[in-house]
Amino acid sequence: MDAQTLQYRFGEHTSVVRLGERELLGQFAERTAFVIWDENTTDHLEALHHLPNTILPSGERAKSLATVEQLLDSFVTHALERNSTVIAVGGGVVCDVGALAASLYMRGVRLVLVPTTLLAMVDAALGGKTGVNFAGYKNLVGTFYPAEQVLIIPSVLQSLPQREYLAGLAEVIKTAMLGDPELLELLEQNPEATLERRPDVVRELILRSVAVKGLIVEQDFTERGGREWLNLGHTFAHALESVSGFEGWTHGEAVAWGMAQALRCGVRAGITDATYAERAIALLRRYGFRCELPDLAVDALIDAMQRDKKNRAGRIRFVLQRRPGETELRELSPELVRSVLATQS
Repeated sequence: MDAQTLQYRFGEHTSVVRLGERELLGQFAERTAFVIWDENTTDHLEALHHLPNTILPSGERAKSLATVEQLLDSFVTHALERNSTVIAVGGGVVCDVGALAASLYMRGVRLVLVPTTLLAMVDAALGGKTGVNFAGYKNLVGTFYPAEQVLIIPSVLQSLPQREYLAGLAEVIKTAMLGDPELLELLEQNPEATLERRPDVVRELILRSVAVKGLIVEQDFTERGGREWLNLGHTFAHALESVSGFEGWTHGEAVAWGMAQALRCGVRAGITDATYAERAIALLRRYGFRCELPDLAVDALIDAMQRDKKNRAGRIRFVLQRRPGETELRELSPELVRSVLATQS
């Protein structure tokens, strides 16, 4: 299948998204590029094996300032220059950490992201957010630094563990809820083909998700308005991840749980249409996501939410929806949130 190219303008940066197969990787010379792998991706994408590289551990344990410092040391050791290209290959963590290091080294070197998970393809690799966890909180330290290129090779998803594939589907569902009613119907009507990773369906999921996110970020690159909608479910999700010590939940699973809570809170606040909330939660459950309160203290979750980056003047702000495609940012009282969570315990 021919490669497909999409181009976006994020602030002063141009990002080109190329969706195709492994021939996309044949453009890099050893003297100008350095690869960051995670330990789960080094056996794939042989076209990059000739390049100098470093390998990071997979998962949230790599998402730290210590990892960024390790990467910067590697850049110095390999004498990277301002026109060198950092290529981050892996899931959302590698994309976030590699991009942050690239944004800091010499105040910014060229960056290419090669996402190898569905979550990274449809979310983490596009839009320029970089970040690491700090002081127990998700993505507390980061920059805005879009990749020059995002190279998406859907066929690598065929070897992805099912749980990781589902983590990406949570972000696809979120994207459909935000801005693509046809994608929402596709997910509802084709669960078998989606879960079986039929290539034509997977490609459609990726292209539609990228198109929605690209348009939103173009309109609000530094998250002063509409880009915050992409955080649907994330205030709850980040609290869950923090309180659980980043263990037991993938990021996508946490986002799915968080979207269910946001829908319930929206209904309780008189904002979200109850029929729509039921429809969306049913879809999340259809794909196997947990939508009920785990065995964690409600007060600890609310305390973590009060430290969310979206808050202003100490007030908790949530991304809520009235119905598909109608999204807004609203303050909710801790008491309302506590009452919604408490009904699930």
